[in-house]
Amino acid sequence: MAAYLCCMTRNIDILVSGGGIAGLSAAAAFGTRGFSVLCVDPAPPVRDMAEAGADLRSTAFLQPARALLDSAGLWDRLAPHATPLQVMRIVEAGRGTAVSRDFDAADLGPLPFGWNLPNWLLRREMAARIEGMTQVEFRPGCGFAGLTPRDDRALVRLSDGSRVSARLVIAADGRASPVREACGIGVRTRRYGQKALAFAVTHERPHDNVSTEIHRSGGPFTLVPLPDLDGAPSSAVIWMELGREADRLSALPVSDFDIEATARSERALGRLHLVTRRQSWPIILQTARALTAQRVALVAEAAHVMPPIGAQGLNTSLADIACLADLAAARPEGLGDAAMLATYARRRAGDITLREHGIDALNRIAMAGGPLAQAVRGAGLGVMHDLPALRLGLMRLGLGAGKSR
Repeated sequence: MAAYLCCMTRNIDILVSGGGIAGLSAAAAFGTRGFSVLCVDPAPPVRDMAEAGADLRSTAFLQPARALLDSAGLWDRLAPHATPLQVMRIVEAGRGTAVSRDFDAADLGPLPFGWNLPNWLLRREMAARIEGMTQVEFRPGCGFAGLTPRDDRALVRLSDGSRVSARLVIAADGRASPVREACGIGVRTRRYGQKALAFAVTHERPHDNVSTEIHRSGGPFTLVPLPDLDGAPSSAVIWMELGREADRLSALPVSDFDIEATARSERALGRLHLVTRRQSWPIILQTARALTAQRVALVAEAAHVMPPIGAQGLNTSLADIACLADLAAARPEGLGDAAMLATYARRRAGDITLREHGIDALNRIAMAGGPLAQAVRGAGLGVMHDLPALRLGLMRLGLGAGKSR
């Protein structure tokens, strides 16, 4: 009987490959709109920061992302754990006197720039939301194994031996996307020779909901506010460095690492103390050569990978999902057809390209060392902040406000 059931094909509206933040957001968004969804991910579920495989990074949801999270029924679960990002402080800490400027969300309105949450907690809360949705199934420990596209559906094979027939396959399965590879879609990749270190710290002084990005050379050192940990102020950190230096830092004993991290932070929050494992990964800029294939849409890192600057990566991913969900809701009978996918690709291409070019330029500027590069960064920071019209325009651009879907 088990073998017979394994060979049966289940009909659904949408198969989401990937159970990370983007994949779970997509599953909840489409399920809330009445579509039947199966979300698969080969990794087992992680529900605690201390578990092996826990993602120790954090995600800053910018203002436009909240609309998607609200409509998917996710925000009510996330809001109690979210730390507002009211001010973004950028510091050029080169030789001589540091240049520091604060960009305050109050200049744009009553809301903060966004809200920060740990990734492992996001996955836990999103999975809990999906457990209560009759239209959505999350199947961790099971992954995508292959697909055969047809005019009206895609036949998808899963790693547990089961098969589904889906009107739309959403690839949210990361930078090495198995779905993208199965579709024969290539990528353009730019390597920087950098790695990012992600970890969390406690610190002496409160962060006051200020996200602090400190530039010197090799890449930015960014402290992003988290809720207090055991009564101590806490922040998530992304530390970008050239590859060999990042490897050296990863191998340091905790006491030595604390000293180096505190020095690199310019003691912005006093002494730092490491409270999690350190994760690292190579920094690349990667773009899929197409956003769609027959009955398939690429989203998130399956479509685009960016250096972790300005919270652009995941928020661009959520814009992908919002665009797809809006198109599906507007014409549900056309879910996954050629017209819908062509519209999705056309609407998303320009925004993705703009953000990739901007982040690439910012990263190259941030990597540069030496007095000249530091002086240029300091002068540029002063101009961007001190001219009100320019400051407000850049802040709106960073939020992604006003982009079409």
